Amino acid sequence: MNSIFLRIYGGMLAALVLVAVLGVLSLHLLNEVRAGQYRERLAHGTFTLMADNLAPLDAVERKRALLIWERLLGIPLELQVLSSTALDGSQRSQLQRGQVLVEKTGPHAAKVLRQVGDQDLLLVGEVQQISEQLARATIYLLADELVRYPVAEQPQRLAALKQSKGFGFDLRLQRVSQTNMDEDQRRRIDEGDTVMALGKDGNSIRVFAGLVGTPWVLEIGPLYQMNPYPPQLLVLIAVLGLCLIGLIVYLLVRQLERRLSGLEAAATLIAQGSLETRVAADDADSVGRLAAAFNGMAEHLQRSLTIQRELVRAVSHELRTPVARLRFGLEMIASASNDQARDKYLTGMDGDIQDLDKLVDEMLTYARLEQGAPALHFQRVDLDALLDQVIAELAPLRREVRVLRGPCQGGEKGPDGQGPWVEAEPRYLHRALQNLVSNAMRHAESQVSLSYQLGLQRCRIDVEDDGPGVPESVWERIFTPFTRLDDSRTRASGGHGLGLSIVRRIIYWHGGRASVGHSERLGGACFSLNWPRNQDGA
Repeated sequence: MNSIFLRIYGGMLAALVLVAVLGVLSLHLLNEVRAGQYRERLAHGTFTLMADNLAPLDAVERKRALLIWERLLGIPLELQVLSSTALDGSQRSQLQRGQVLVEKTGPHAAKVLRQVGDQDLLLVGEVQQISEQLARATIYLLADELVRYPVAEQPQRLAALKQSKGFGFDLRLQRVSQTNMDEDQRRRIDEGDTVMALGKDGNSIRVFAGLVGTPWVLEIGPLYQMNPYPPQLLVLIAVLGLCLIGLIVYLLVRQLERRLSGLEAAATLIAQGSLETRVAADDADSVGRLAAAFNGMAEHLQRSLTIQRELVRAVSHELRTPVARLRFGLEMIASASNDQARDKYLTGMDGDIQDLDKLVDEMLTYARLEQGAPALHFQRVDLDALLDQVIAELAPLRREVRVLRGPCQGGEKGPDGQGPWVEAEPRYLHRALQNLVSNAMRHAESQVSLSYQLGLQRCRIDVEDDGPGVPESVWERIFTPFTRLDDSRTRASGGHGLGLSIVRRIIYWHGGRASVGHSERLGGACFSLNWPRNQDGA
């Protein structure tokens, strides 16, 4: 038991390590996804603005615009044919939906792709410092766009551009006095420079640039740096997750250990002789099913041992009478005065030996049938021939009792010309009928009747007699081994009380049952065998 739980705990530890590894990989994947979304959000507005500006131009004007933007922005730009690029289906779909595709090429560098309108063209740019270079590129492009409008309309135009181009950061036009720049930064703005200021939180930057000929200062940002989830957070999540999973698994294993310990204790008690011990089998899980199987095994073991004890007691009791008669016969032979008396005692002793041999045979047969499924070889049996054989074998034993064939039903021949048939083990079915007929002959007054009924699915054989019958109160008990009644069916009529038990076990292994009732025709007992005509696997 301990080795089992050591393996369980070892498997649990391996599962926890696997969970930790999966947690690391999941966090890394999450950071990669967040970084990709961050880069696309920064690049979307700027490259959309450039692509929309290129769409109405011809090839010469596009080339001139790209050269100007490269020189001003410091970003290599080119146009490629979309259909000839090595992109997969999801990437092409993303571009055709008007989105920006960003492919990481270094720690801070990326290649940005944007489709030019509805044309088969891609605008491709190589950005080395994605935050700073995109911010400068956005300043130049927006300034070039806004100077085409009157000063009073420029704030509204900027708001429209932000909404239509999908910029991933804030854009504002402010007067110099409205910004929170220091004097040096304002002086640089007046000189036409672009100013980058660190945000108050230290994790962002804002970009300022003045628009020539206007009182406006264009502010971009704040632009936040991409901050991946730190390893400390991973460690904390992993530790908490492992602790929670470990606690849950521990509670489950403890419950399993408690239930299996109950099974172990019950098995120990049964091994010590407490055969009535049982375990709770309420749950429908695997341990519950194991407990139910354990209880079934214990019940079978208890029943088998009980039958064995009863068999031993009954056999010891049955052996006393013939052994005592043999001892008496030996004593009488020693004192016999003549050959006639000696022959008489020898004949009696021979009968006692035959009685012992019959008892041993019945005990062995019953033991074979009780220990488990015997080797049965089912085949078609002709009922007419079988009943005639049993009558011929047993009728001479009590000549004052007539053994007859009663009225039979459903005895038509089969398609191959064979008589009324059933599928059975011929040897055991013959033994069962022999036991029933000999039992009926012992208790009959003058007549025993054999009959059968055949249906499409089942068959039935009845053995009736005109004897005193069997009281209804003992109809079930009469099939118990070594059971005898206290009325006219007494020990004096012969038998050892195993014949009917053998009959019930034989018919049980044929998938049927044996029963007893009153005979309406003859007035005595009626023993019936009922089982399927066709046996599975026959």
